[in-house]
Amino acid sequence: MLHALRDHGRGLDGEPGFRVREVRWCIDVSADGRFLGVIPLGDGKRGQSMERCPDMHAMNSGGKAHFLVESAQFAALLCKGDEDEPKLQGMRQRHAFYRQMLADAAQEVPILVPVSAALADEIELARMRDALRAAKAKPQDWLTWRVNGFDPSAAEAVQLWWRTWRAKDLNGAEITAKTVKKTNPTLSMVCMLSGETTVPLATHPKITGLVAVGGLAMGDALISFDKTKRAFSSFGLEQSANAAMNEVQAQQYIDGLNDLIRSHSRRIANALVAHWFKDKLPDADDPFALLYGPETDEQTAVSAQSMARRLLDAIRSGQRADLNGNRFYAITLSGASGRVMVRDWMEGSFEQLAKNVEAWFSDLCIVARDGTTNARDPKFLAVCSALVLELKDLPGSTASSLWRCAAFGQPIPAALMALALAQFRSFLLKDEPFNHARMGLIKAYFVRKLNRGDIHMKPAVNSEHPSPAYHCGRLLAVLAGLQRAALGDVGAGVVQRFYAAASQTPGLIIGRLVSNARNHLGKLDGGLAWWYEERIAEIMGRFGDGAPRTLNLEGQGLFALGYYQQIAALRAGNKGGTPDAAANNQPGGSAR
Repeated sequence: MLHALRDHGRGLDGEPGFRVREVRWCIDVSADGRFLGVIPLGDGKRGQSMERCPDMHAMNSGGKAHFLVESAQFAALLCKGDEDEPKLQGMRQRHAFYRQMLADAAQEVPILVPVSAALADEIELARMRDALRAAKAKPQDWLTWRVNGFDPSAAEAVQLWWRTWRAKDLNGAEITAKTVKKTNPTLSMVCMLSGETTVPLATHPKITGLVAVGGLAMGDALISFDKTKRAFSSFGLEQSANAAMNEVQAQQYIDGLNDLIRSHSRRIANALVAHWFKDKLPDADDPFALLYGPETDEQTAVSAQSMARRLLDAIRSGQRADLNGNRFYAITLSGASGRVMVRDWMEGSFEQLAKNVEAWFSDLCIVARDGTTNARDPKFLAVCSALVLELKDLPGSTASSLWRCAAFGQPIPAALMALALAQFRSFLLKDEPFNHARMGLIKAYFVRKLNRGDIHMKPAVNSEHPSPAYHCGRLLAVLAGLQRAALGDVGAGVVQRFYAAASQTPGLIIGRLVSNARNHLGKLDGGLAWWYEERIAEIMGRFGDGAPRTLNLEGQGLFALGYYQQIAALRAGNKGGTPDAAANNQPGGSAR
């Protein structure tokens, strides 16, 4: 995993001591150090991505600040107003460090003199804070400077000063040396990424961009060790010497992961998924983009399944030989207490990915609730939403498990099918519209079962399915349609009153419902009554020795699919082989 991240970071022209930051504000000062105003950066939703922002080392020791490009709370002492005194003291300490660094740099780099002068003037500094508050800046927002229309962070002289200062500070503090000094007098170890002898970093730069999934605004560590508990200290090593890496290699994997989070990731429930390919390819050829779905909810002319199949056929026929040797990588992340949690790591061939994505949509394919066509291919987030009442309630581990099913073609865990089934029952009893993604996921569970899966499960109703549980669900749908045809809207009908019991103990319930159906048949005209009698007899003929006395979880899933697919067939009207009168009554749930 680290090698793949390192290789991605190599192409980003990174350098130890610098990093890309999303900067939201620019403080404009004149040549004589007067504050001119605050300039917002970015598009209003996200800040402007700025490369080669100085990145301070050993920030955990406290008291330090980043050089030049820093957050508003430390650069301008912008605070929320409810901070306690210890936190305010820490902010003042870092602000003082920030001002002193700029003052030192200004002695050698003239372009920084106006910035240093503005910070040294308390009146100008107060005006900056007022302007930032008026612009609704947040204390954690990053800011930079502009002097006479020029950003000094881009000046080579400024970057050279930072490189020189950083090298002196690292050498003076012996930050990297003290970690291995006790047990290794040569201060050298083998770098786990390059394989070369190196002096390992004591602490690694932070990963940023995980705030929405549990990370910290200041960043989270991917590689870190708890020195207070002497974790992994069997060899007398401390901190990140337990995963020895030189500065360049560490910077490359950090740059790679930060770039993926910033530009190539999607939030899925309470986790973040980033993916990339060994060889870059156009977005139109990205199978993961098919899983995510289009940016809008409007139905596209070509289904995702068809696009994946077309891509797969092009690879196999040799038309896209450029994709044949490509590989994909995907990492699922979240944050926890200042550390990066890697929930999942996947890699494999591009061809296998395209095959799995095509199979995902094929297995999810389900008849639409109106019965006239198949439902459109669902977005991955729609499938996630089918498991819970609100997407924010879906655990990151569950989303990660479902993502692996989609990308690797794995069976759907029974626990996820149970979640979807519970939501189906809940929405059904409240007479809510059927959710296509939910029904498709329940179907996919059976199609993907080990030992070849359920080869009889189709997108639409299958009267030849061998499972009595499936036909019990079909029968309940027909009985609900019969009641609606005979009595009209009776409020809590047969579905609302008996679905839960019928889906768990059909042997005890179905017989009673069929007996009661005779009363409804007498209220219909001859043709319609005959049609319902034929449907009831045909379905009951599939029971074999009779309706099952009880159904386990899988049996209840088959019951739900039989019920839904039969409802869709009834709603299809004449296309489904039913009289218009039965179709128009929309049995068993809302017509929406």
